[in-house]
Amino acid sequence: MTLHCRLVVDRPRFRLDVTLTVAAGEVVALLGPNGAGKTTALRALAGLTPLTAGHIELDGRPLHDLPAEARPIGMVFQDYLLFPHLSALENVAFGPRCRGVPKAEARRIAAEWLERVGLAAYTGVRPGRLSGGQAQRVALARALAAGPRLLLLDEPLAALDAHTRLDVRARLRHHLAEFDGVTVLVTHDPLDAMALADRLVVLENGAIVQQGPPAEVARRPRTDYVARLVGLNLYRGVADGRRVRVGEIEFSVAEPVDGPAFVAFPPGAVAIFRTRPDGTPRNQWQARIEGVERHGDNVRVHLTGPINAAADITPAALAELDLAPGRNVWAAVKATETHAYPA
Repeated sequence: MTLHCRLVVDRPRFRLDVTLTVAAGEVVALLGPNGAGKTTALRALAGLTPLTAGHIELDGRPLHDLPAEARPIGMVFQDYLLFPHLSALENVAFGPRCRGVPKAEARRIAAEWLERVGLAAYTGVRPGRLSGGQAQRVALARALAAGPRLLLLDEPLAALDAHTRLDVRARLRHHLAEFDGVTVLVTHDPLDAMALADRLVVLENGAIVQQGPPAEVARRPRTDYVARLVGLNLYRGVADGRRVRVGEIEFSVAEPVDGPAFVAFPPGAVAIFRTRPDGTPRNQWQARIEGVERHGDNVRVHLTGPINAAADITPAALAELDLAPGRNVWAAVKATETHAYPA
């Protein structure tokens, strides 16, 4: 079972043009900023948004000419869209019933799925009395109970609080690992994508800008959006061995590269000084503090200058250096903390 598709959707001032291949048992996450086309792509796969051009094939069978209700898909929406007047059991049974399964058999299948998602004791409970995590699991059971070959998840964890999200994410990963069909997930949360997906596909302005295993995308971002997503400073320059020139700055880097190249390093690798640092040679430049904000247990300092950069320092260092917006400083990064790779 494999999904092959080219999704082309034209709208005023926007064009989605994406080609995807997803293998059986694989989970692919679509990531991207707002307006990138993630949800449009998912709705096109579901048959809820018509294609302008392109095709959708699942195991060699064309789906693009079929209406949504005739496609072998299951979909979990961001707000779950459970029927408020039906019990959890009847909500889950709705999927098989739509496929023509007799009522008694559909209820049996629904009961099995509720047991599999840990909600056997909630068969008679209506959605209004379920927690967010429970409602998400009912929605997932409803989608899977119909026996889909293509599972579509639209921000399936977005409506959950942080504590519930952790538990439900782990449960969802378990169920996706057991699903032998094709799964396409839309999310804006990098943690959800890294935890749930086998492969990331990053969209910007309706096109794919990067794709690959989560670890590879995180290690080698190719756009500013991806770099921010995984928490790296990213620059494009020209490399000559272990040196990469980015505008006015020449970085010494750990890996030899030649030609167009990216240089990336985490904010935690950036050291800030009030005066030009002495001692071991480093990549260093003058900068101006544009802003300061709390970032977890540390403080994130936003720097402008020949390059823009984020630096993470401790609150104690912030106080000791007396840093504030508008102050001129020196920034430095050790060559061993940089990561260079071909652009």
